[in-house]
Amino acid sequence: MCGIAGVLYSDARRSVTEDLLTRMGDAIAHRGPDGVGTYRGQSVGLVHRRLAIIDLAGGQQPLGNEDDSLQIVFNGEIYNYRELRKSLEARGHLFRTNSDTEVLVHLFEDLGPAMCRELRGMFAFAIWNTKTQELFLARDHLGQKPLYIYRDHEKLLFGSELKAILAHGSLDRAIRVSAVEDFLTFGFVPGSTSIFQSIEKLPAGHSVLLSPGRLDASPQQYWRLEFKDIVQRSNLEWKECIDEALKESVKAHLVADVPVGAFLSGGLDSSAIVATASRLRATPLQTFSIGFQEKEFSELPYAEAVARHFCCLHTEEIVTPDAVRDLEDLVFLYDEPFADASAIPTMAVARMAAQHVKVALSGDGGDELFGGYARYSHDLKEASLRTLLPGWFRQQVLRRLGAVWPKADWLPRALRLKTTLQNLAASPAAAYANTVSACRSLTRRELLNKDLQKQLCDHAPERIIEAAFSAGARDPLSGMLAADTSVLLPDDFLTKVDRASMGFGLEVRPPLIDWKMMELAASMPSDLKVNNGSGKWILKQVFESRLPDQLVHRRKQGFELPIDIWLRGPLRNQVHEIVLKPDGPLAQFISISMAERLYGEHCAGRGRHGQVLWSLLILGRWLDSWGNSCLKSGPQRSSASRRSPMGVSHSGGHR
Repeated sequence: MCGIAGVLYSDARRSVTEDLLTRMGDAIAHRGPDGVGTYRGQSVGLVHRRLAIIDLAGGQQPLGNEDDSLQIVFNGEIYNYRELRKSLEARGHLFRTNSDTEVLVHLFEDLGPAMCRELRGMFAFAIWNTKTQELFLARDHLGQKPLYIYRDHEKLLFGSELKAILAHGSLDRAIRVSAVEDFLTFGFVPGSTSIFQSIEKLPAGHSVLLSPGRLDASPQQYWRLEFKDIVQRSNLEWKECIDEALKESVKAHLVADVPVGAFLSGGLDSSAIVATASRLRATPLQTFSIGFQEKEFSELPYAEAVARHFCCLHTEEIVTPDAVRDLEDLVFLYDEPFADASAIPTMAVARMAAQHVKVALSGDGGDELFGGYARYSHDLKEASLRTLLPGWFRQQVLRRLGAVWPKADWLPRALRLKTTLQNLAASPAAAYANTVSACRSLTRRELLNKDLQKQLCDHAPERIIEAAFSAGARDPLSGMLAADTSVLLPDDFLTKVDRASMGFGLEVRPPLIDWKMMELAASMPSDLKVNNGSGKWILKQVFESRLPDQLVHRRKQGFELPIDIWLRGPLRNQVHEIVLKPDGPLAQFISISMAERLYGEHCAGRGRHGQVLWSLLILGRWLDSWGNSCLKSGPQRSSASRRSPMGVSHSGGHR
């Protein structure tokens, strides 16, 4: 697990300077504190920052094949590298190290770009072929590891984070205005775009083959999750199949030459991972949990129960409102505006775990695999009702009602019908896009200022969700899972975990984020995922006899901050100083008077606008730092401030 970056010039005679590679590597030093290495060839330069996990002595990078005609820099872990190595050795390949990195260069010798289909793991890597003068970039199937790309007529830059690319120092930092609307809609910038007009992301499940004469080559997709054919098995057979697949994946994710622990939230997914890992280990597993002073948001009692049940060495901490008084850590680590508030406790648990282990398992991916989010059950009810209503009634009556019905959060729940009316009037794909939007189109129309709206023209952020939903719409639930796997999983949830963990030198491995697990779950009937309104039904069947009684069937809580409460109290000053400031950086994008109205309603209890206000606060802080045109090399901060306590207090130790 590491950080990578590099340069490729269109002029084959131009050399990459060591100084540039050093600056790019230093910008992501937090991702790889254990070492640094560079390679400079004809028109190309590669840099690697290492976090040593496997083959501690021999895994330095860049690393070559037998004759050094290939050079690789690699961020990630390949879990089936031992099986691949045996196959490669049988075909005559010679190895100098025991690392998974060396397997990649030899596999590329045999298969070229088709190699990605053989890999199980999380990865972003670059391979330079000195014979063909080609650069191969690839990103893992589900987007666990990031890779950003900048291109112009004379050069291509790539890096694990934006900071590495911006270290070049003379790039266009114009903000992509459509990304601002995307961010306000979802709380992150989705898809292949970035917040900067000149920088893109290599999408999950894609690779690209470049050369000095083809810097503009298009990425090619090598994998996509398909929701097509259902495999018919009995419920018992599905339980056994899921149990065996999870056991195999956890076993693969436990392979390391350093201590391995686990995040334990108290929810079903992380508890299932801990239960499975405990069965596979001879020694107690170290587990780490984060809670809150506000008891209704804290899952610590459930995490403690699981830790006791499996005799884990358990450590926990409490996140206080002080954690968000200063958002410097979040703005620095995430590069782009990122408004998933659970990033704060994720950073806290990563910082805590990094003091004890270098690798931690997590339960990420269970909701997308098995239909765990409450919105799935709710939208399935809407989907059933939609089929009973005539099209003319939905279009002519419900659409109009949805437009005029007040967003009245103070009304009894039965009368809060605005979203339901809008969704029933829309297509299934458009309805789900509306469901997952944190700031919906009508609110954005009032919130974004007139100048920005003119530049946006007909841009519609919801289209990326609608397209992904339609591509996987075997049935309504499959459409929702396809949209989440394609958009929310890589660009929100996996981004959150990658930046939070790598910011503190910790590798986080989610055994449920495995493309074979994903394909298995995609072939499962949807009623085994959401059954009579109960999400993750099949996973609950597998683990109900292995976990504490009170845990398996309790209502899903989620890893969330009490943002609505904190915005009315501890964050009030920041809202006034950053969001509502008439001459602040946000004023170039939003209507300050509309923001004042939203905040007034939120504080008075007449509306719940916490997510929108939090997004505005994050965007304002980001603009103060990254968006300032006079800033030459990213946000300025010291390593000491990066390691600050950030509002975390100990409430327990090893047990």
